[in-house]
Amino acid sequence: MQHLGVALIGHSFMGAVHSQAWRTVGHAYELPARPARTVLVGRRAQGAAHAAERLGWQDSTDDWKSVLRRDDVHIVDICTPGDSHAEIAVAALDAGKHVLCEKPQANTVAEAETMATAASRARARGIRAMVGFTYRRVPALALARQLIADGRLGDIRHVRAAYLQDWLYDPRAPFTWRLQRERAGAGALGDIGSHIVDLSQYLLGDTIDGVSAQTATFVDVRPLADSPERTGQVTVDDAAVFTARFTGGALATFEATRYATGRKNALRIEVNGSCGSLAFDFESMNELSFYDAAQDAVNTAGFRRILVTEPGHPYLEGWWPPGHGLGYEHAFVHQARDLVKAIAEGTDPAPGFEAGLRVQKVIAAVEASAADGSRYTRIDRHGSV
Repeated sequence: MQHLGVALIGHSFMGAVHSQAWRTVGHAYELPARPARTVLVGRRAQGAAHAAERLGWQDSTDDWKSVLRRDDVHIVDICTPGDSHAEIAVAALDAGKHVLCEKPQANTVAEAETMATAASRARARGIRAMVGFTYRRVPALALARQLIADGRLGDIRHVRAAYLQDWLYDPRAPFTWRLQRERAGAGALGDIGSHIVDLSQYLLGDTIDGVSAQTATFVDVRPLADSPERTGQVTVDDAAVFTARFTGGALATFEATRYATGRKNALRIEVNGSCGSLAFDFESMNELSFYDAAQDAVNTAGFRRILVTEPGHPYLEGWWPPGHGLGYEHAFVHQARDLVKAIAEGTDPAPGFEAGLRVQKVIAAVEASAADGSRYTRIDRHGSV
């Protein structure tokens, strides 16, 4: 069996989740290649060593460039803030390493284009690249994609998508790198809005043609975590709302906010078609609501609840008996499985860096529209916005 050594760059929230995925994937699924947690990279050697011991990595370092020279590293998994994604990903691909990069792919369209070009260059040598839009791999959403692709909803007319969190609603919540444009690229729009942009395009198998947007920053300064008497300037959006049209004609609304008091991780999406509808809420992630207009009688018509835990549902063959639900971390296991399979089989994983670039162009168009009185802004799918 082929051995695939993984280097994980970053060990905070996302790094810990990815670590669990790499630890679990070989236990849940029969894989064509065996991934190994080879080396963990952090900004400080001591912190990286401590995290490697806690998360089960064989080695650690504070020098990410050094892992690109190691023969026992085959996959570079990037879980750093967005300002370093392009540099690390391009260097890793050029060094012959497969790359998994957390979303959003980059902080700018130009960076995302550079990454997509590097991925195309690497593909010719059999090197693969994937961007981590992990919600695609929630079984209920993968099932939704199947139903739409099979024509069960007919012609798609509406998409309604929102990603609602509340971790910033308190103005006393501390300043973090996610509130700095130079580190994060964008605020709620890039952090969580990118997920619903990608997810909507994935579900429909279509791309967004243009947007009309507004953004807001509700709290301009926040106390520093380690020095509460000092403050940091917030330079990103706290919330973004926009309407959009897909190239196939569907109309859409999007909302991304970290100020929806009481909503912890409410990724919600509804798709309406000429023959039916689908609705999903991540806070009930094992359920999909489905309305079949062709089969439901008028007097008893309504959405029905599908508990997506059957062995025949997407990704469920690796897990528990029917009715035993999955959690947040399992989609990352599915992501690791799909990447390993693609590498072993010599196929392109999805979503690739081209898909990440498309999302980055939508983000840029939203920001441009919001800065220009909500003017409808087209997305050039072959170049910059």
